[in-house]
Amino acid sequence: MRKSYLFTSESVSEGHPDKVSDQISDAIVDLMLGKDPEARVACETMTTTQRVILSGEIRCAPMYDNNNPDWADNGGWAPGAKDEIEQAVRQTVREIGYEQDGFHWKTLTFENHLHGQSSEIAQGVDSSGNKDEGAGDQGIMFGFACDETPDLMPATLDYSHKILERLAADRKSGAAPFLEPDAKSQLSLRYENGKPVACTAIVVSTQHGKGYHEGEKEAELKAYVQKVVTEILPEGWISGDTEWHINPTGAFEIGGPDGDAGLTGRKIIVDTYGGAAPHGGGAFSGKDPTKVDRSAAYITRYLAKNIVAAGLATRCTIQLSYAIGVSKPLSLYVDTHGTAADGVSDEALENAIRGIEKLGGLTPRGIRTHLGLNKPIYRESAAYGHFGRQADGDRFPWERTDLVEDLKAALG
Repeated sequence: MRKSYLFTSESVSEGHPDKVSDQISDAIVDLMLGKDPEARVACETMTTTQRVILSGEIRCAPMYDNNNPDWADNGGWAPGAKDEIEQAVRQTVREIGYEQDGFHWKTLTFENHLHGQSSEIAQGVDSSGNKDEGAGDQGIMFGFACDETPDLMPATLDYSHKILERLAADRKSGAAPFLEPDAKSQLSLRYENGKPVACTAIVVSTQHGKGYHEGEKEAELKAYVQKVVTEILPEGWISGDTEWHINPTGAFEIGGPDGDAGLTGRKIIVDTYGGAAPHGGGAFSGKDPTKVDRSAAYITRYLAKNIVAAGLATRCTIQLSYAIGVSKPLSLYVDTHGTAADGVSDEALENAIRGIEKLGGLTPRGIRTHLGLNKPIYRESAAYGHFGRQADGDRFPWERTDLVEDLKAALG
């Protein structure tokens, strides 16, 4: 790696149209898993001006069964199920904060095009006889951790998330009543000897109330954003040489799905590592944890984070790969980028991971069992990043660092 360079990552707020879609899709995942921990969900959401459209496939016996003759007149839906889905959608939009003419939780038009899961997909995933439960799809998944921040995340992304989280908290508390839900942030940091030392450029674009793009109101908004950023970034990173771009296009009153259509799964780099690590290409939101796009990405983050937390490396990338319908991973790859502790090799780490019994061989079922993923825990993950969050009870279990001693023991 180069020792001195500039690197940039961006984040988007919970009110960004793509993130609205992600949160709605994960609200549906949570609804289904709350009814049936073995539910299968692949929910895609599109949002646009005053409209939310759901599509995709589900299998959740308490909610949907197209073979139930009693529900035939309702298209296979249980009594009240469609109403529960619509209520979950509207409540999600309400909690984000959209009560605008162009997108309002109460008056938006809602369409539900969810239907039953393909039997051909189901037969590959379900366990039967001597066949273990298979992966929900083929693919490659990456996890990453580094020691740039206390969250063991790339600093450019971690702080970009935190800026927008503060804006959202102040908007909802009334501390910044001129803010509206849609926002984006971007940080460019200068690295010396591989460590972030200064912020060279800051971009924050936030939707705002009427008139906050000119005169005293604009000055108030910009002063507020500068104060937030200065409080969040480490001391000394901002200087007179730092470039500031706050709402550089001018007015930003029209935002969210009214300003631009949103789709589930379009912010996969924001969701993961801000471009500081590879990405396998699969989105997370809207998918139940049999889909290894989600669960294997979570376990690779968990493994990489525990390696760094254990002091076995300061930077770690892990890859897993799967075939649809096959339970065991096809490959496991560890790369510590030359930062491993003395006497620790990447191959030794791979062997250590394979030998830890509690990981269940990194099969889809083993991953879900170890991390406790068959629970309604996903909506909160759908904004401000799936990684670098605080593990707490059932929340963000892939952020736990409870594998540290197992890894050390496995390495001897």
